[in-house]
Amino acid sequence: MQKKIETAKTLMDAFPFIKRFSGETIVVKYGGAAQIDPTLKEKFATDIALMCLVGIKVVIVHGGGKKINEILEKLNIEVNFIDGQRVTRPEDMEIIEMVLSGSVNKEITALLNHSGAKAMGISGKDALFMKAEAKDSEKFGLTGNIVSVDADVIKRLLNDKFTPVIAPIASGGSSGHPGYNINADFAASYIAKSINARKVIFLTDTAGVLDKGSNLLSTLKLDNINTLIENGTISGGMIPKVNACLEAVEGGVRKAHIIDGRIEHSLLLELFTSDGIGTVIKK
Repeated sequence: MQKKIETAKTLMDAFPFIKRFSGETIVVKYGGAAQIDPTLKEKFATDIALMCLVGIKVVIVHGGGKKINEILEKLNIEVNFIDGQRVTRPEDMEIIEMVLSGSVNKEITALLNHSGAKAMGISGKDALFMKAEAKDSEKFGLTGNIVSVDADVIKRLLNDKFTPVIAPIASGGSSGHPGYNINADFAASYIAKSINARKVIFLTDTAGVLDKGSNLLSTLKLDNINTLIENGTISGGMIPKVNACLEAVEGGVRKAHIIDGRIEHSLLLELFTSDGIGTVIKK
């Protein structure tokens, strides 16, 4: 009986958060171990299904870098990065789109549908809802920066109770253009601000933003971040994630979260508990 009472207490503790976020839109950037480990994939799918069940509108933007690298290496095609960002040559683009829009996107969509979420997989080329331009064509090739998102496309899917699962491939400027490969973190950020999402959550393979003693910084405000970058507290691969958070919050998203996707049910722990588990970035 005591175990049942504890279960009831857990549900009651989550109730205020469920009530607060029901009807709100949350963008989730899905990547890292949570996208690879079979157990974590199943937990992620059930988390999303539960969020939808309690009335949260969820938009998922996914990466797929490890899978892309595997395929390119199998085809003996060199993988190139500059400053931590992928160089997308024309010969790479067809494979990247095949992996992201085909294999990865449809696997996630199928998993969510079987778990009870009503998911639909799309890329930025569908309805031309995400358009981009070259980041630096000489340096990065077909790696792009988003210039516009047609928010109505996503909102219509949400209003029809779909969970959009978005592959970060954007449309180019003409019908014959192969499109642009977009960093998934920045795609999630741009989409979140375009649709006026309440939150954007980044699933990563770290606990969040850490201080120099490897302790979790549970809350960051915009005016602290530049100092932390300048003094080296935020460094390496965490810088673009934090910059993506900054873009979202400065664009009107109330809060951006960086959480550890290696923890089972990390989304629920971050959303429906008082303390959360990761780093929150807010104004």
